[in-house]
Amino acid sequence: MVTVTAILVTVGAYLVGSIPFGFLLARFWKGIDIRQYGSGNIGATNVWRTLGKGPGLIVLVLDMLKGMAAVLLAKQLANSDPAVLAAALAVMAGHSWPLWLGFKGGKIIATGAGAVLAIAPLPLLLAFLVWLGTVALSRYVSLGSILAAVSLPLWMMLFKYNQPTLIFSVLVAAFAVWKHSSNIKRLLNGTEFKIGRK
Repeated sequence: MVTVTAILVTVGAYLVGSIPFGFLLARFWKGIDIRQYGSGNIGATNVWRTLGKGPGLIVLVLDMLKGMAAVLLAKQLANSDPAVLAAALAVMAGHSWPLWLGFKGGKIIATGAGAVLAIAPLPLLLAFLVWLGTVALSRYVSLGSILAAVSLPLWMMLFKYNQPTLIFSVLVAAFAVWKHSSNIKRLLNGTEFKIGRK
């Protein structure tokens, strides 16, 4: 049953997700519109690429925290699996289509990781190891993100999470791959950003 609380939590999660930390930090740090640089994305990878590791890590942490905050708030207020999973999807939707930036935002990886961490920490840890290994071997952050996202449903099955959570993880994986479609094209033609490449 959909309750008023669940609806409010979902809307609140979307608004939290809409906070464009990458855009705001770049504006205050260097007075630039991060959307005009690098990949044009407002996420941590493009901030790192454009402004350096420090700002990139700050955005990474802030984007993860907003994902965690939305889910933890949903757990506290709504206390039901459907409401929590809806809030997790809503915070990712907010990050991807932020109200404040004309619905053009990031690729959900950091925010999604924060949300999943609050729901299923062990599967998230294993997905992170996939990301880490892929990036270490290939130097492609985007490839690591794609493979980590795709692996998430497998880890959910391994730890026997319930069906709604498994479906949620499949949606997250599909969403992440779709948001990285331009990266996939660049990976295939050899023009994707690679760590260490000028």
